[in-house]
Formats: sequence, structure tokens, C-alpha cells
Amino acid sequence: MADSGLTQAEADALIALEKRRVGEEEWHYPDLGGAITIPLVSTDRREPFLLDLRRSRIDLAKNTYQNRGRQTVVLVRLDLGARPHRNPDGEEVGSPHLHLYREGFGDKWAYGPPTDRFVDLEDPWRTLQDFMQFCRVVEAPIIQRGLFT
Repeated sequence: MADSGLTQAEADALIALEKRRVGEEEWHYPDLGGAITIPLVSTDRREPFLLDLRRSRIDLAKNTYQNRGRQTVVLVRLDLGARPHRNPDGEEVGSPHLHLYREGFGDKWAYGPPTDRFVDLEDPWRTLQDFMQFCRVVEAPIIQRGLFT
């Protein structure tokens, strides 16, 4: 079991905090096989966060968007084009799937993404916008689209 020391209430509070970009830096959506980590901060500037974007080298549909708090704690992760995920209770969740922090398990539990929050999971760019909104990023980082975005 992955245990970060966060209670469920603390993790839920971190997820619910409004987040904003740290500066005016422009980021480039990762090329195939690439990854970037973008710093975010709560709107009161007290709590730092990280937004991770990763792309597969070969499979254009395989992307991972992740929001971390406390540097290492995965609060929310969306896996697109990934293999099915098996939860600790044995339930298998297809792809795409959304990991949400769960006390005592970290990011080991996954669920189907809510269709009312993720409107077009076939479009990675739109899905990134939906993911940031899901994670309460109210002032998004400046990200330039790539050729295959």
C-alpha cells in the first residue's frame, strides 16, 4: 500500500483548492515520448502543486495528466490510451481511467472518468483543458499546442 501520510480530508481539501499558474512562462505540450512538469500554486499562494503531462513515444492516444500536491503526492491522474487498471479490490477499470487519491492507498484506485466533466476523451487537448478544470486550475498555465496535439 502507498501511504503518503495525508488523510482523505486533507487530500480532498488539496484537490478542491483553486490553483493558478506560477508565472508567465510558456510551456510546449510534450512531443511524442516527452514529459513536462509545470508548477502551480493555490490562489492564496500558500500551497504549491505540480501539473505533469506525459506522452507515449509510439501510441498517439496514450497520455497521462497528473496533479500532485506536497511535491510527491498524486492527487488526481488521468490515463488515456492505457491498459486496463486493476484496483486493490480486484475490480478492473478500462481505459481511459481516472485515479483519485485514497487514504492508505495513494493513487492505486481508478474509476471511469465522469462523462459530464470530460466531454471528448478522444481529443487530448480538450481533455487537458477538462482535466485542469477538474483539478480546479482557475488560471491555466500557458501551453502551446504541438503538431500532434
